[in-house]
Amino acid sequence: MKKMLFIVNPKAGRTTLKNCLIDVIDVFCKKEYEVRIYLTQGVGDAARVVKEEGEKYDVIVCAGGDGTLGNTVTGFMECGLNRPLGYIPCGSTNDYARSLEIPKEAIEAAEQLVAAAPFSVDVGELNKNYFVYVAAFGIFSDTSYATPQNMKNILGHAAYVLQGMKSLVNVPTYNLKIEFNNQTYTGEFMFGMISNSVSVGGYKSLTSHGVEFDDGLFEGVLIRKIQNLADLQRIINSLLLGNTNETNMVAFRTNRVVIESEEPIAWTLDGEYGGEYTRSEISVHRRAIALLVSPEEEKEEVK
Repeated sequence: MKKMLFIVNPKAGRTTLKNCLIDVIDVFCKKEYEVRIYLTQGVGDAARVVKEEGEKYDVIVCAGGDGTLGNTVTGFMECGLNRPLGYIPCGSTNDYARSLEIPKEAIEAAEQLVAAAPFSVDVGELNKNYFVYVAAFGIFSDTSYATPQNMKNILGHAAYVLQGMKSLVNVPTYNLKIEFNNQTYTGEFMFGMISNSVSVGGYKSLTSHGVEFDDGLFEGVLIRKIQNLADLQRIINSLLLGNTNETNMVAFRTNRVVIESEEPIAWTLDGEYGGEYTRSEISVHRRAIALLVSPEEEKEEVK
């Protein structure tokens, strides 16, 4: 029998997995997997168990939110593990699962992953910290890890909106130097995001157009400091329409970006706290992880 390590975050946002855990395991067993279940006990636990025990298994599956997936992938990257990875989304937003069209229901997700071929996806790195689909700083970027887990569980997307509204009271800005693709930008910015997803925070991303999960490139957008009401209106329109505008935003696609600031910038990686730095170097590891998803003819470009 093939051996599976099934990593479960018992505190993930939605409770659907708790109600059908036996059925999900039954899906795996019917495909002749010998399943070992590991319940995470805290931050970084998924990465730790992958590094300590991952080589013993033929496949690893994690169940939880985007943060659980990101932490599991960190374990893969830090020890160079070469195994297929399955993902059952059970978080509050599940942005990456939505982008890859992984079913919301746990049993359906389990059935899809046991029938799927591995699809190699890119992984991001920020100053030796790995992330799957988004690194962000500035206004709204701390919403995910600043929102209490119980609020996420009860309110879902509304929790992110409510927490994000608090950020509008006092908008911090950062004097930055940004370098990518042999270009340099300077100025004051209030938000930055480098992502590989069509959905961020439960909503269509500003960088959703042209996303490919295995091209070695991540999409970035930086929002400049608001100078007047016209700037604010343009930004709101851009957010509502899911488009960028040249006046207040810098949009790009790259495999490496360096951001330097006069004061430390706090980052969020896949919805979790990612550290504070005055020099932030982000790079992309192309096709680093083999995810068990339905590839749809090698996952054509998402429109």
